[in-house]
Amino acid sequence: GMLMLSVGSGTSGAGGSWQGYAGRSTVHTGGAVSLASGEGTASSSGMVTIRSINSGELGISGMLVFSSGSASSGNSGALELGSGAATVGRGGLLLFSVGSGTSGAGGSLQGFAGRSTVHTGGAVSLASGEGTASSSGMVTI
Repeated sequence: GMLMLSVGSGTSGAGGSWQGYAGRSTVHTGGAVSLASGEGTASSSGMVTIRSINSGELGISGMLVFSSGSASSGNSGALELGSGAATVGRGGLLLFSVGSGTSGAGGSLQGFAGRSTVHTGGAVSLASGEGTASSSGMVTI
């Protein structure tokens, strides 16, 4: 089966928007939002694609924002990106790629650790993978 959610197009204004929210709770944890591909028991699992479509000739393509919320008392949320482990075969790939510029500068890749006004600021760490039967991986900056 297939589930398709679609909103209207705009010919003289903006196209329609689609938003989804989980429930709010005043005394317990709020509701969760989960999006997962289908399992392939004899083959590959499905793919999940979240992207902004290309812009028109005079525009810029849309922006993707992945963000955890703020916390007024306690720790703020975490954002985790990762690939699964492989029992037989290679581990997954996590790739960050920034676009090229044909009439301007190429894109930038920036990373910042958190600031603290009362404790040590956040750390930035980059490490290669351990090779238990061979060499560890290489880090190139």
